[in-house]
Amino acid sequence: MGKKLWVRLLLLLVVPGFLFTVSCAQKEIKTDTVMLEQQQAEAEAARLAALEKAQAEELERQRVIEEAQLRETQLREEEAMAYEKAAAREMFMNEDIHFAFDKSLLTSMAQDILKKKAEWLRDNPGNTVVIEGHCDERGTTEYNIALGERRALAAKVFLTDLGIDSSRLSTISYGEERPVDPSHNQEAWAKNRRAHFVIE
Repeated sequence: MGKKLWVRLLLLLVVPGFLFTVSCAQKEIKTDTVMLEQQQAEAEAARLAALEKAQAEELERQRVIEEAQLRETQLREEEAMAYEKAAAREMFMNEDIHFAFDKSLLTSMAQDILKKKAEWLRDNPGNTVVIEGHCDERGTTEYNIALGERRALAAKVFLTDLGIDSSRLSTISYGEERPVDPSHNQEAWAKNRRAHFVIE
């Protein structure tokens, strides 16, 4: 009987200890699995966060590049427009209209030039212009001053007929005083019979 008692006591002590040990081992296995899964989830989250950050940085880099390219394109366009505007202004001032000897009638070529000048004046409403009348050296000083005035007025009237406000246009006659070509021949005289335009 003593042996049976010992066996029972032993079983009473060993079985719960065994069960407790098995239970702790399962808890440890479960805890290790949960921790491994948690570490994997954290690693995946960190990888996704790093990927999103890299994508955001790349998008920002692309945005900066595109903005720089856009600014460069705008600057080139502005420079081209400024150059075109300056060239148009120079052309306006440097393209005279010419007249026949002792005449103030506008030729068809002069009218074409004045149409271009009217277009420029419409595009640049803040500008005013002085129309200078010039003559060749033949004739008296008084006659050439009067002829130069008629030539400048002919250009002014034509421009106002094209819709340019007359308050933006003034005239002056220099007669023979300011020749483009000081030579004394037909070619020089033809150059000097003109109306010249000065932007104020």
